[in-house]
Amino acid sequence: MATVNSIPSVDLSDFTSGDPARKAAFVAKLGKAYEEVGFVAVKNHGISDALIADLYKYVQEFFKLPSEIKHSYEIPQLAGQRGYTSFGKEHAKGFDAPDLKEFFQFGQSVEDNDPIAAEYPDNVQVKEVPAFTPTFFQAYRGFEGSGKALLQAIALYLGLDEHYFDDKIHNGNSILRAIHYPPITQEPKSAIRAEQHEDINLITLLVGASADGLQILDKQGNWVPVTSLPEQIVVNVGDMLQRLTNNRLKSTTHRVVNPPREMWNTSRFSIPFFLHPKSNMDLSCLSSCVDKDHPLEYEPITAGEYLDERLREIGLKK
Repeated sequence: MATVNSIPSVDLSDFTSGDPARKAAFVAKLGKAYEEVGFVAVKNHGISDALIADLYKYVQEFFKLPSEIKHSYEIPQLAGQRGYTSFGKEHAKGFDAPDLKEFFQFGQSVEDNDPIAAEYPDNVQVKEVPAFTPTFFQAYRGFEGSGKALLQAIALYLGLDEHYFDDKIHNGNSILRAIHYPPITQEPKSAIRAEQHEDINLITLLVGASADGLQILDKQGNWVPVTSLPEQIVVNVGDMLQRLTNNRLKSTTHRVVNPPREMWNTSRFSIPFFLHPKSNMDLSCLSSCVDKDHPLEYEPITAGEYLDERLREIGLKK
C-alpha cells in the first residue's frame, strides 16, 4: 500500500513570493503533479487555522440539529445546489447505490452588481446556528482566493497567460459543501461511504477532514489513502480542467471508505470547495493540448451545460 507521501506537497507562498525562481519552481512542480497524480497537498494556502476550526465547529452544530429542522432547509427545486440535502440522495456517476452522507451547500454571493447574480439562487440562512452563514461566507472567499492563485499557476504551466482563468472564475458558480457521514449503525451493504468518482469542476480544495477515509486511485490501480497534514489543504483536478486540457491534467478517481468496525460509532465531516467557473465558460479543448499524439478527445461544451449533464447523472437533478 502506498502512503500519503506519494501525494506531492507544494508551498503556495513560493508562487506568491515575488521571487521569479521560486514561482517558476512552484509552477513546474504543481503541473507535474497534476499530470502524474492529480492531487497535491498545499501549504501556506492563506486560509487561517482559526477559520477552519470555526467552520468545522458550526458545521457539526448544524448536523446535530433535529432532522425536522435540517429538512426545513432542503429545497427540492434547487437540485441540492443551495441548502441541505438529506441522507442517501446523491450517488456516484454509474452507481445506483446512494452515498452514505448528508450535506449542506453554500454558493456564490455576487457583491459587484454583476448581472450574473440573476443566475444564482440565494444562499440558505441557518437561523439555529447564527455564526454558520457568516463563517461559510468568509471561508468561501478564502478558498476563492487560494483557488485563483493555483489556477494562475496552472495557466502558466499550460503556456497560457497567467490570468487566463481570472475573469472566468470571478463570480463563478463555485460551491462550498459541508458533508456529514453519520455513524454506521448496522452492517453496511457496501464498504464505501462515497463511491469512487471524479469531481465535476475545475479544481477542488479540501480542508482536512475530521477522520481518515479518503483514498485516490493511482496509475497502477492501487487505492492510496490521503490524509492532509495539519496546515495543509488537498487540491485535486476536476473533470472540467481535464476536459479543457484534453486529458493532459488528470481528474483523479477517489472515494471515501468506511472506517474500521471499532470506529463505526463515529461521524466523519468533510468540507470541500468545488471551484467552478461561470456557466458560459467554453470548455473546448485548448489547441495547445491537441496534437497527433494527443488527438481531440471531447466535443465542445460550456461549463453550465456540462454541470447540468453531470447533476442529472448523479441524481441531484431530474
